[in-house]
Amino acid sequence: MDTLTLWQLAALAAASALVGFSKSAVSGANTISLAVFAAVLPARESTGVLLPILIAGDVLAVLIYRRHAHWPTLLRLFPAVAAGVVAGTAFMMWADDAAVRTSIGAILLVMAGITIWRRRLAVTGREATEESGAPPMRGGGRFKARSYGVLGGFTTMVANAGGPVMSLYLLSAGFRKLGFLGTSAWFFLIVNTSKVPFSVGLGLIDAQSLLLDACMLLFVLPGAYIGRKCVDRINQKLFEQLVIGATVLGGLQLLLR
Repeated sequence: MDTLTLWQLAALAAASALVGFSKSAVSGANTISLAVFAAVLPARESTGVLLPILIAGDVLAVLIYRRHAHWPTLLRLFPAVAAGVVAGTAFMMWADDAAVRTSIGAILLVMAGITIWRRRLAVTGREATEESGAPPMRGGGRFKARSYGVLGGFTTMVANAGGPVMSLYLLSAGFRKLGFLGTSAWFFLIVNTSKVPFSVGLGLIDAQSLLLDACMLLFVLPGAYIGRKCVDRINQKLFEQLVIGATVLGGLQLLLR
């Protein structure tokens, strides 16, 4: 903390508030937060600093939306997610700061591209449904759960970037807003908590990182409060466009750094 400037601390505080906002309003928006943390701090260490902040946001989200989780979906995902976390841990054992920074940037850009692709498919699907009069298709299936689960586990271990992956899965499975938020809240609380021993073993969480976390946690609660108040009023289309734009800029900044 002694080496951080006032502007860097302000950027981390804003990113921490965005974690709370994303957990209570728009899941996946914290991709901006991980880009900020990876830009201000060494990329590899930033994942360990951000993890306790994410867990605090997960706790708040569970307190708000705990009754809306769909547990069959969670139980179907967890085995594949565990495999992805183990694979991500193996990657982090040999990856240096440059490799982690590059991987985070690449993951952000890929997730932004997938999100844009998903939105276009959703629009096309709605138009086709309206023309045919058929009911919308719902996602699911073991293969889909396993593939999304492994990718989600890997990305969340390497870059804390499992949010976009799980958002894609839950949206494709037909979840509405409250079910989406409740299921993702429990999912990330359990997954992020399970990552703590791995992060400690890799040296990503230590006394210094926890000291910085203690300062940043103060900003998670107001972010979550604002998100809860805004969740029913958010112009989702505009917000997703802003998130995608900021995610692309963050990914490019990490790749070109």
